[in-house]
Amino acid sequence: MSVTGTIYVIDLGQGTITKEVLPEETYRKYPGGSALAAYLLWQYCPAGVEALSPENVLVMAVSPLTGLAISGQSRMTAVARSPLTGGFADSQCGGFFPAEMKAAGADALVFLGRSPTPVYLALRDGVPEMRPADHLWGKVTGDAETIMKQELGDEKYEIAQIGPAGENLVRFAAIINMANRANGRTGLGAVMGSKNLKAVAVRGTEMPRAVEPERFRDLTRRFKELEAATGIAHFGKFGTPGVLAGQNYKGGLPTQNYNSGQFEGAEKLSGERLFNEFMIERDTCFACGIRCKRVVEIPDNVDPRYGGPEYETIATFGSYCGVDDLGAVCKANEICNKYGMDTISCGATIAFALECGEKGILGDESLRFGRADTVVRLAEEIALRSTDLGNLLAEGSARAAAALSRGAEELLITVKGQEAPAHMPQVKRSLGLIYAVNPFGADHQSSEHDTALLAKPGTIFRQRLEEIGITDSLSPKDLSEAKVAFAYRTQLLYSALDSYNLCQFVFGSSWQLYGPNDMVELIRAATGWDVTLEEVLQVGERRLNLMRAFNAREGMGREADALPKKFFKALTGGPTDGVALSAEEMERAKDQYYALAGWDPATGLPTPEKLGALGLDWVAAK
Repeated sequence: MSVTGTIYVIDLGQGTITKEVLPEETYRKYPGGSALAAYLLWQYCPAGVEALSPENVLVMAVSPLTGLAISGQSRMTAVARSPLTGGFADSQCGGFFPAEMKAAGADALVFLGRSPTPVYLALRDGVPEMRPADHLWGKVTGDAETIMKQELGDEKYEIAQIGPAGENLVRFAAIINMANRANGRTGLGAVMGSKNLKAVAVRGTEMPRAVEPERFRDLTRRFKELEAATGIAHFGKFGTPGVLAGQNYKGGLPTQNYNSGQFEGAEKLSGERLFNEFMIERDTCFACGIRCKRVVEIPDNVDPRYGGPEYETIATFGSYCGVDDLGAVCKANEICNKYGMDTISCGATIAFALECGEKGILGDESLRFGRADTVVRLAEEIALRSTDLGNLLAEGSARAAAALSRGAEELLITVKGQEAPAHMPQVKRSLGLIYAVNPFGADHQSSEHDTALLAKPGTIFRQRLEEIGITDSLSPKDLSEAKVAFAYRTQLLYSALDSYNLCQFVFGSSWQLYGPNDMVELIRAATGWDVTLEEVLQVGERRLNLMRAFNAREGMGREADALPKKFFKALTGGPTDGVALSAEEMERAKDQYYALAGWDPATGLPTPEKLGALGLDWVAAK
């Protein structure tokens, strides 16, 4: 297996494609995923470019582990400057596209410029070709995928594409593969649309092999043992929607645009109900035995080709909007996958609009919590920008609030302009800190959740935390110095996971199938590199600093690490009635976080000394 990185640079404006090969030293330092993509973005994207201009750069990257026959490795990261936040855009997808991209001979694809007409890239076994896509423009993802596979003459092509939402430059448009897997967050579909790049189709016959096959087989043989020890089979059965009932019970299910943490209609939205009444099968990603993806069907209403909703989707279109109609939530999910939108930002932006209606900021009587028909209608209007309101909301809730004024800003749940996911920082305090400091806005998959610290001594979950130096047992509502250290340390691990492009539902520091030391074993087996856990964590740290320095270059520092006012307002109802974040507590936690990260506490920016220690002197010099 090659331990050098093969990069294709596609200049859409000039119509040229060049191939580059990174030396092993560079590839080990930036091994794939977010780290490699961030490194390449720095090389090709000049400062100050507008996110939807031809000068922005889009990078798609996999890793040395992608395509191996083990659960949790088929992930692809896409990055650019975000049209939603104005800062670093970063998003991962699963499915079969990442493994096929690796087999096709690419570790990364770098897209420059803008094509004068719609095009798509086809890459087969190291041979790239640009093809016209005028006939695909305007088509939904399922239809476009069918047409591309027919004209390429091979059903085994995997296709990552944009739908009409990306073409219409919806600022939270997604990149969709398999018509139901998404690089969902930060608006990367709009970047593709701005470049007239409809899709990337990949096909390969050279699957990667581990450098140390016996060591690799030892990990794969442990699947059943670890499945029993972790209880991951339950997660596979109910998927992420399985957490909804527990979130609601604890008062941590965002309800009516984050005004409450408990929803009276939660039982109708549960993962168990989805499994029993709407699901027709469990889907999976390449070589993964967990099979956590939902596939739902409602005859004459919801097409199973577009998958099924995750927990975040059920919450944002359900409890966020005060809607308990699970069928309507499934329909909204289908719309997002057909047209290519991030379900979190779309649902949360609609919830914002509903509260604007409740408070008279928007004078539309249909804008009320609990209106399932309104939620479904608005999802399509946003994708198509087909109405004045849909066009406004397609800008994201932060820009919509600025345009509306009249107190609309008080209703936002955004960080750096990106809508918050469905894990409440009022209930899990370290998430509030991570939401604030995360370079690409609020994200629930950038660190371990506070509830991991409730693991009992001697359990596999506690042992895994100890592997990365975490020994404290702390309440989820604690935000002490020890909790800040937990947040930072697990953020480094999760950052490394995104840099080696490993699924955080399979690899992690707590409940997942494999733990941190298993991750190290996999990297050693796959590459032959004699890595240590500290080197792996430093890869994660380097990636965080690359993203943070990119934001600094674009004028974003500590002042951008601000949580919405709503998080500091007391929740109403249920077990978290009266609970709110404390501004003083959060500012203190940020000071402690910056100190741990080696960043200037006054500005929140990486210091030259920190960049130098990570081998990023070249960043400091730019």
